[in-house]
Amino acid sequence: MRYRPLGSDPVDPRLGRFVPDDWQHVERYPLTALPAEERPSSAPVVLGINWYSEFDHPEQDKTSGEYFIAKGGAKSLTTVRGGHCVCLEPGGAPDTDAWYAFYNQGHEGACVGFGWSRCMSIFNGDEYTARWLWDAAKKRDEWPETNPGDENGTSVRAAAQVLKELGHVLWNEAYANDDWHKRESYVPEVKQGIKAFRWAKTVEDVHAVLGNKRADELGAVPILNSWGPNYPHRTYLPDDVLARLIGEDGEIAVPTDR
Repeated sequence: MRYRPLGSDPVDPRLGRFVPDDWQHVERYPLTALPAEERPSSAPVVLGINWYSEFDHPEQDKTSGEYFIAKGGAKSLTTVRGGHCVCLEPGGAPDTDAWYAFYNQGHEGACVGFGWSRCMSIFNGDEYTARWLWDAAKKRDEWPETNPGDENGTSVRAAAQVLKELGHVLWNEAYANDDWHKRESYVPEVKQGIKAFRWAKTVEDVHAVLGNKRADELGAVPILNSWGPNYPHRTYLPDDVLARLIGEDGEIAVPTDR
């Protein structure tokens, strides 16, 4: 299925986040509609964005020791390669090395399932069946072209709705070689999902939710990618780049029931 900003299929099959056909979810349920005292803090955020070629090869900053993408800022961005979904790491309870190894989407367009599942692991401390969520979101989204068993992606919104309506499926080693036909028989648990979620609209909102002091110091947000050991565990995205991505049909999902 074509990625709308490109007008064609994503350049990389792993880039499976699609832009929703409407923005009612963001307009109706903004994070700022919640009183300040009810907004989450030190909590993960799920990001759906355009993925530029400059994001493919993180570079280590000599001063901070951290890895960055697009360190040259928003003006350095050139070519969109597709859409991607990643989890942003909050302060307080860092993502573990075990989850870094576990959440590897391979060559499939399953990034939405992996980004949201990584978020739920940070919340609950368990590992989740990311490809089941990918399948379920494709049944829930607005596009008849996306179905379990194909290589198409889905939207950040669709996966959030699945987590709210059905919950999630805890990982079991017995699932390791299952295909989508077998995943159809999995039974999600509502308690493994979310009860409510909102949508952030600004970089400032994102930093407030993350409550990540290191991110605040660096003026960047830490993404947790799902591309295995050849991509750093955490990679920082500069704030001005994030602002541009938000303005380019970016989605910032914030679970608000924790």
